[in-house]
Amino acid sequence: MKIDRRAAALFVCLLAACATKPPSAPPDLVLYNGKIVTVDPSFPIAQAVAIGSGRFVAVGTNDAVRGIAGPTTRQIDLGGRTVIPGLMDGHLHNAGGGPGLNLARVRSIDELLAAVEARAKKAGPGELIVSNSDWHEAQLGEKRLPQLKELDRVAPRNPVVLVRGGHEYIINSAAAKRWNITRDTQSPPGGEIGREPDGELNGELVDTARNLVQLPPPGPVTPLAIERHMRLLNSVGVTSIRIPGSFQFGGDQVATYHLFQELKAQGRLTMRVNYLMRIFDFSSVEKVRALIASWNIKPDEGDDWVRIGGMKTLVDGGFEGGHMREPYAEPYGRGGKFKGIEVVPRSQYIPVVLELNRLGWRVATHAVGDAAVDEVLDAYEAADRERSIKDRRWTIEHFFIARPDHFARVRALGLAISAQDHLYLAAPSVAKYWGRERAEQVTPMRTFLDQGFLVAGGTDSPVIPYNPFWAMYHFITRDTISDGVYGANQRISREEALRVYTINNAHLTFEESLKGSIEPGKLADLVVLSADYLTVPEKEIESLKAMGTMVGGRFVYADRALRLQ
Repeated sequence: MKIDRRAAALFVCLLAACATKPPSAPPDLVLYNGKIVTVDPSFPIAQAVAIGSGRFVAVGTNDAVRGIAGPTTRQIDLGGRTVIPGLMDGHLHNAGGGPGLNLARVRSIDELLAAVEARAKKAGPGELIVSNSDWHEAQLGEKRLPQLKELDRVAPRNPVVLVRGGHEYIINSAAAKRWNITRDTQSPPGGEIGREPDGELNGELVDTARNLVQLPPPGPVTPLAIERHMRLLNSVGVTSIRIPGSFQFGGDQVATYHLFQELKAQGRLTMRVNYLMRIFDFSSVEKVRALIASWNIKPDEGDDWVRIGGMKTLVDGGFEGGHMREPYAEPYGRGGKFKGIEVVPRSQYIPVVLELNRLGWRVATHAVGDAAVDEVLDAYEAADRERSIKDRRWTIEHFFIARPDHFARVRALGLAISAQDHLYLAAPSVAKYWGRERAEQVTPMRTFLDQGFLVAGGTDSPVIPYNPFWAMYHFITRDTISDGVYGANQRISREEALRVYTINNAHLTFEESLKGSIEPGKLADLVVLSADYLTVPEKEIESLKAMGTMVGGRFVYADRALRLQ
């Protein structure tokens, strides 16, 4: 039936292409002899596409599209390659890298400790050693975090802070001594200090407990750094990103936003940026109001290159601190007492959400656990009672653990879900913290789509690697890097996954009429693939590559094997 539907859709599409009035001027470029996966509502497959002035001007058969070419039109034979709309990452901070000890390639605790030891041998006495965040314990054979005593063994004279994702540090004794963290130090509200069974420190500082450590401030984001990240993302087919509150953890978000604007004005952007501002201090509505006024930034300002997309907030931690209705698995549940971390209590969160709604901001909230989602829905419903938020595409970011009683509330408010493939990398850790049964249903994409929710895909890079093909592979198969399939009942189809990483992200940012599919009049953002996404064996989706990436009618990345002449 799927083949019949596509064939019928293609027939209709080609009739329309032939009947459509040719563009007033010949196109700049024609790509022909390809498999053009349009991702328009009926999902037809075309053979060729014409591009002019940065937009698609025709889609259809080789003969129909090539027939509108003029003498100056550049024509490229795709040689049967598959073309898809430009991929979009709906939750990406940056592409990773940056200063600090790089642990991305270590594959065991011993290798990690050897890397720390090598850095310590080069460091002066007392010199701080900090890692970047491009690593995760799931990449290690032992599937666990290093501990304080292990770091002490390889770096006894140097404070060590290993930055693990966006929610946790692991420190050694020298670091604990520098910042006066002892077995008697109490966990701060919204955070957790990890301890051994005997009460001694184990080195873990989660969420607000990280504030006990004062790391050097990050250097300013530079144009060259942004361009480096864009090149990496373009090389895997990404043409649009949605930055949820910070391009660089701890960086100046206002200065970075203006830097993107400057790069756009200079013609140096190679991808489209939807930029969310972020609230960090929820202690008073007055402080929030004054902070927003100081930015001199309006909700939704911008254009199809750089646009403000709303306000990022949060209520809980990651999978080491997601706020749950039920306790964590033992021993992390501490005898049924630990249910995660309410990083921002509802007494502070709800008033801020109400104020943001009054000021005209769309809100996107980080919520991992089911109890965190309860808190978000309570706040969104309170805001809606003051001023309707229905179908304004307010968002729940992550939404790892969903419960049936959430669904009617999500639907009533017309909320969107921004989902990422954390389970692909972190499955063993998630199972360890929450138990296998709960971990199996993390990010229940099948359920979300069957409920009719708008789900937009992302990666949360650098927490999870930025390759969108890995993410799509995970959601199609529910396979993980190191622990097999989790929750096979949550698999989605290839077509659905492609929509999640293209047109659904365009819907999320109110840009569905501008991008997200290959249709006449839309922005000419596309990817030429190394193989056919729709027909390759499932395992090969994971290793698909972008042979060429186009943004606004211009190839911003091209593999040497793709002939553009």
